Amino acid sequence: MFTVISKEGTEIAYDKVGSGPAVILVDGALAVRASGTSLAELLAPNFRVYYYDRRGRGDSTDTNPYFLEKEVEDLEALIDVAGGSVYLYGSSSGGALALETAIRLGDKIKKLAVYEVPYDSSEAGVKAWREYRAKLSEFLAADRRGDAVALFMKFVGVPDDALESMRQAPTWQSMEALAPTLAYDSVVVGEDRIVPTERAASISAQTLVMDGSASYEPMPFMRATAKALAKAIPNAQHQVLEGQGHDVDPNVLAPVLKEHWL
Repeated sequence: MFTVISKEGTEIAYDKVGSGPAVILVDGALAVRASGTSLAELLAPNFRVYYYDRRGRGDSTDTNPYFLEKEVEDLEALIDVAGGSVYLYGSSSGGALALETAIRLGDKIKKLAVYEVPYDSSEAGVKAWREYRAKLSEFLAADRRGDAVALFMKFVGVPDDALESMRQAPTWQSMEALAPTLAYDSVVVGEDRIVPTERAASISAQTLVMDGSASYEPMPFMRATAKALAKAIPNAQHQVLEGQGHDVDPNVLAPVLKEHWL
């Protein structure tokens, strides 16, 4: 494990493997850097891969209050350690953070790839998101961490019986520990969760926007979002990963990223 100090003093923990062009992996909600180990190892023969604990997670520290700018500064500190410019990959809400970083840091992001960024510009999507954010704030203010995690899981479509099994699993306690960071992801995705097409148009990095074919039936907005982002970002391509849902298989993803970056 290595650490780097972000601009306002937060300590960011990371691992690195491989050699070659620098790549940073950005996780989504309730994930720690260990979640990226398999993908990092698959990319390591061709890239120097950095994967890290976002603030408030794992071995990284945190500094209140939270602002999106702080997470971008965390990534910038890691980019500087990696040599000043990188390839960036983000999944789910980590994809939203990767997009924000590319918008704000410009040429420091040489190439960008995102998978299933959960924007949903539909009227129903905006309404559901506002309700979710309000309830999440209520649970976290009352320190009802288990309820906050359950709320998130139900929002993303986990069935009740599966959720009950998750509550009984040993990993539930670790998810409860990460519950406050769900508020961070909600800020990253945005107040209304609308696809930021105008801002995305400023991204200069060559970009690959992906979604999975298996996500279309339960979450059709993922396809619409991917197409909207690919249309808005100059030099962007859209690719559907066949047979993949939101929890994408690293063995399927790694060759696609390799082709995009090399």
